This record gives sequence, C-alpha cells and structure tokens, in this order.
Amino acid sequence: MGIPQPAFYIFKCEQSAPPGMPKPSCVTASTQDLFQHLAQVIMKEGIMGTVQPIRTSCMNRCNAGPIMLVEPGRIMYANLTKEKIDRIVAEHIIGGNVVEEYVISSELWDAPITPAEMKKQMGR
Repeated sequence: MGIPQPAFYIFKCEQSAPPGMPKPSCVTASTQDLFQHLAQVIMKEGIMGTVQPIRTSCMNRCNAGPIMLVEPGRIMYANLTKEKIDRIVAEHIIGGNVVEEYVISSELWDAPITPAEMKKQMGR
C-alpha cells in the first residue's frame, strides 16, 4: 500500500509587492503570519497528512486578499484572518461544508473556462 494522496490542497497567496507598486500585496505586516497560522491549525488538528498547505505567488485576486484556494472544488476564500482560517479548517476541511460567507465574489472568481474556450474568446 502506498502513501495516500492528500484529500485537500490549500494554496495560500504569499505574494509581497514592494511599496509603491500599482497593485496591492496579499502579504502585509499584519497578514504575514497567516500561512504559518494555517499550518499550525492543520498540525494541531492532526490532519497534516491529508491536507497539504502550499505557498503560492500571485493568483491575481489582490483586491480581495489575503486569499487562499482550496482544492478540490476551486473554492477561493477572501479577506482572510486567523479567525476565518480557523473556521474554514473546522467547517470546510474537517466538516465538509464550504463557509459561503468567506467565499470570494463571483465577479472576481467566476466559473472556469477551458484553454480552448479562452483562445476562441481572444480570436485566435
């Protein structure tokens, strides 16, 4: 028997833009420890083997940051705090229920389209 795959991957944006850049940064002085908090909660709950937190660069949803993407499901959570992360882990990751009130707006995170559909839209 092999090592089981994780049931969830949690991609946490860790992009930090230098001061003066035109788009905001998901990582600021007040939010720089959110990834560490996420990892600690997962460890404390004893689920690290089945939940894989992953640091990512920009996911192009800066105005809604800090954000994280939960897979499977393409669920993106916005405006994160430690308290929101605690609830997301308890209710979504462990409990199986998406925390709808923390999900990013569909204006910023609509249904996916395939690369072939994108090419058609771009006229290529």
